[in-house]
Amino acid sequence: MPTITATATVTPPFVLAREDVKAVIGRTFALNARRLAGLMSIYDHAQVEQRYSVLPLEQLVRPRSLAEKILEYRQHAVALAGRAVCDCLSRAGVHPSEVDMLISVSCTGYMVPSLDAYLVQELAFRSNVRRLPITELGCVGGAAALSRAVDFVRAFPNAHALVVAVELSSLAFQPEDLSDANLISCAFFGDGAAAALVAGGPSPGVRVLDTESCIVPSTVEAMGFDLRDSGFHMVLSKEVPDILRREIRGLVDGLLERNGLGRADLSAYLLHPGGAKILEYLEEELGLPRDGTQPSWDVLRNVGNLSSATILFVLDAWLRSRQPPSGTYGIAVGFGPGISAELLLLQWA
Repeated sequence: MPTITATATVTPPFVLAREDVKAVIGRTFALNARRLAGLMSIYDHAQVEQRYSVLPLEQLVRPRSLAEKILEYRQHAVALAGRAVCDCLSRAGVHPSEVDMLISVSCTGYMVPSLDAYLVQELAFRSNVRRLPITELGCVGGAAALSRAVDFVRAFPNAHALVVAVELSSLAFQPEDLSDANLISCAFFGDGAAAALVAGGPSPGVRVLDTESCIVPSTVEAMGFDLRDSGFHMVLSKEVPDILRREIRGLVDGLLERNGLGRADLSAYLLHPGGAKILEYLEEELGLPRDGTQPSWDVLRNVGNLSSATILFVLDAWLRSRQPPSGTYGIAVGFGPGISAELLLLQWA
């Protein structure tokens, strides 16, 4: 049975406290008083107290070319991902040479060779380790990578598959873009890296019983990035929470019914905290108590939305702060552009 045996999370050194971000945004953008007041209200109600960045806040608001941002991304992405990988493997007692599949995930920068090639070079992975870079799934990428790792160890039951996700969302900040998507995204997104090891053989941890992928028809324009001369520009429709609210119950119930289960059998909900409104809608539609989703709220409050790495931060929070009894069922749900969703049915070993 594929089992998630270890996780690790890493954040960069610079803290973006909410009040500091509000002050800098107010100075950076030429907004009329009414629009600025509305934006500050959104920041206050975002449930994000702080995030982390690879650069100081004052440097983030300085206009920089796409070439500069790509260099910054390469430097910091390799370093953060490497730390997450080393911490995760150390916790699992597994050497890099014992990893058979390395899946790297990121959507906030561009590298060729891909991130995993740099990790192989620097961290003593085998030269014949299978590699899979996932670059364009956005926030759902971390959950999708876990599912692909599960597929691999099902095919090779004695194998280890390692997922590492790193996102430097701060480098997508656009100090000259007055769009609602850019301004609102400044309240949510942060930088960080996370890793998870999936083993095929008998191991302690969280078993993955089944997975499901879905893309909602006619929603490809609702969320994503536009790549322009100055870098990535956020695309974010206000309809996203309503789309997820409409779809979530059917997605969860379908996966559970396929496995002879119902929502009453679940005790753990590992939800991607794309925003407070999204979490509230999911709780309402699924009839969830706050205790069942509290780690998602904690991640949102303490590090914000880390795109693909966020679901791995939530998974890590569950493994560190919760000890469900053996046999407890849970579900992990990630969302991203498409609108797409990835679900994993879990059971604590």
